[in-house]
Amino acid sequence: MIEAVVFDLDGVLLDTEEVWDEARRQIAAERGAQWPEDGQRAMMGMSSPEWSRYMHDVVGLAEPPEAISAEVVARLDALYRERLPLIDGAIEAVRRIGSRRPLAIASSSNRPLIDLFLELTETGDLFRATVSSEEVARGKPAPDVYLEAARRLGAAATTCAAIEDSENGIRSADAAGMHVVAIPNRVFPPSDEALALADVVLESLDELTVERLAPADDELDA
Repeated sequence: MIEAVVFDLDGVLLDTEEVWDEARRQIAAERGAQWPEDGQRAMMGMSSPEWSRYMHDVVGLAEPPEAISAEVVARLDALYRERLPLIDGAIEAVRRIGSRRPLAIASSSNRPLIDLFLELTETGDLFRATVSSEEVARGKPAPDVYLEAARRLGAAATTCAAIEDSENGIRSADAAGMHVVAIPNRVFPPSDEALALADVVLESLDELTVERLAPADDELDA
């Protein structure tokens, strides 16, 4: 039985993968750095220490990784406050699932951006736990952030469902032993190999219900 549900943030609740890409590319361009062809895909799922180190080591920015991370976060903070890029049906899905299961967030976003999402959407009371991958040893596709979310929820990872959109996110949740629900990112779609790891594949958040997570759960709830 699915006892708890863990949402990814970027690409699942927020349409931000392109926003992150644009912010990083702008910073690189302002410093005259050459952007790698696979830069965005390489960084998807990385924790902030990991992707800021990538921008320092691979993209070639001179600033220390901590300064690079802080600048990207500041730019996204301003964009979120101007217009939060919610995915259609995001808050409705959170409330729908949260009315029947404990919720958590397991995100590669920095802690300040997770907290800003909760503040701007007034959903802080719906999530029992939130984890940024900067708070664990390794970012996605390692399972650390999902295992920590389960720990903070007080649930076994194998009894949790993870809602994911990306290649590294799906692999992370699967490695944690969670029941994986994939809603593939349309701009940066996961590979067929990654999608094959998902237990359920949906087209959109509108399809996300407890019944779709695990049909037997609805019988137990009746």
